[in-house]
Amino acid sequence: MPTPTTEPVNIQKQRRGFSRIWHAGRYSVEGLVAAIQESAAFRQEALLAVVLVPASFWLGQTWVETALLAAVVVLVLVAELLNTGIEAAIDRIGPEWHALSKMAKDVGSGAVLLCLLLCGGVWAAALYQRFVA
Repeated sequence: MPTPTTEPVNIQKQRRGFSRIWHAGRYSVEGLVAAIQESAAFRQEALLAVVLVPASFWLGQTWVETALLAAVVVLVLVAELLNTGIEAAIDRIGPEWHALSKMAKDVGSGAVLLCLLLCGGVWAAALYQRFVA
């Protein structure tokens, strides 16, 4: 019977302190760049965020309203990043159709849809309050 080793499988897990923070930040930026390059949906939502996040400072009448308006936009981006990651992992496994692969992709897409609906609802309510009520 083989004896278990105490060495980590991934050498990256040994990083500590500033080195870990530096590498984690670099990987995060690389992830954003990959999403911009590879995902048309992320590019569209990011362009919308470039407009809506600054607009949240104009539309929000308190810091809480401003934060909520900006947060729901960022939440859409987060959901799209996770969905893109799920799709990349499933596509890496193979091109053949599988029920679990379809479910993973559909659930990720459903999460994005819910975030988009939440974002649209919050923004519609804020616009209604500001201009109609």
